[in-house]
Amino acid sequence: MSQQNAAEPEAQASIHGDVLEAILSHVPLIDLLSASQVSISWKRAVSSSLAHRNPTKPWLILHTQSSRSPHLTSMHAYDPRSHLWLEIHRPNPSSVKFASALRSSHSSLFYVLSPTSFAFSFDPLHLTWHHAVAPRVWRIDPIIALVGPRIVVAGGACDFEDDPLAVELYDPATRTWSMGPSMPEIFKDSTGSTWLSVAVDEQRMHVTEKSSGITHSFDPNAEIWYGPYDLRPDQSAYSCVIGTLQNRLIVAGLVGDMENLKSVRLWEVRGELGEEFGLTEIGEVPAEMVEKLKGENECVASISMNTMGDFLYIHNPSELAEIIVGEVVNGMCKWRSVTNVVMKDETRMQRMVVGCVDVGLGDLQKAVSENRRLAFKVHV
Repeated sequence: MSQQNAAEPEAQASIHGDVLEAILSHVPLIDLLSASQVSISWKRAVSSSLAHRNPTKPWLILHTQSSRSPHLTSMHAYDPRSHLWLEIHRPNPSSVKFASALRSSHSSLFYVLSPTSFAFSFDPLHLTWHHAVAPRVWRIDPIIALVGPRIVVAGGACDFEDDPLAVELYDPATRTWSMGPSMPEIFKDSTGSTWLSVAVDEQRMHVTEKSSGITHSFDPNAEIWYGPYDLRPDQSAYSCVIGTLQNRLIVAGLVGDMENLKSVRLWEVRGELGEEFGLTEIGEVPAEMVEKLKGENECVASISMNTMGDFLYIHNPSELAEIIVGEVVNGMCKWRSVTNVVMKDETRMQRMVVGCVDVGLGDLQKAVSENRRLAFKVHV
């Protein structure tokens, strides 16, 4: 009996090295947080497994907002690394209330805009919200993006404003607003986020008119608009949206027409805008997934695309039951579809806001340590 007990620690200790790393590669990211705290050797194994076997992948974040006051929100996330939906419980949900609609016109930035205030969040899990006075120009449907250290708020102004193309810049460090150069005149009839697609790289915000593919780029440091550039990849594409993958600009085009969407194709912009650039096709959404994207509504006016790292998430804003996931590997895109488990009968009348964020083990550790009651639950 004593010999059997003495052998138990030896048996447990045998799970190490490559064997332990292989096992941990199948463990969901949220569970690796506790696994990394077992011992120093386990912490090393977790880090090695994430680095070499099954690395972290950008999460799809979905906020559901109640249409009734006080407009409480719930938050869910899809982790493509483990193919799991998670429900994220904040420490004090009642403290996160919004008097206005929650929005996102860029993948990682969520915001709430009212005539008197502007609240925004850009941390991975949107647990921290920053509050500022509203911009000088009142806007209904602007495009808003974080470019470097500053937030750009453009267009979407009310009809009675002198300049519906007005641009304002907010500096979170100094908590001040400044006026920037107005958007190009070509956007005068389509200044809202409904008609425009936005993508951000390290230095610029790119704005594309969905129907024409005409694009301009804005550098907030130089406060200059550049363009126009024609990013419509194919004359058969009736709507285009843009994003960035590893700081490379990409274009998703809807081929056919609104009443008959035939295909969704993906192009990468080769070269720098402003010089000689070209468009190279890197993927096409499989036909069966295009049908899922349509859902019950055969009319598809446009799509929404969220991008981060090598991942992109495509959905139909009017049919959120199915989400198309793309991953660019060796220059070509691999596809799969994911059922939105949050979509239920009681949530169909609520606002759903979609984002895409990079969540690592360090982000989870920081979030849990700063919010002791933060909880993650696998959504069944």
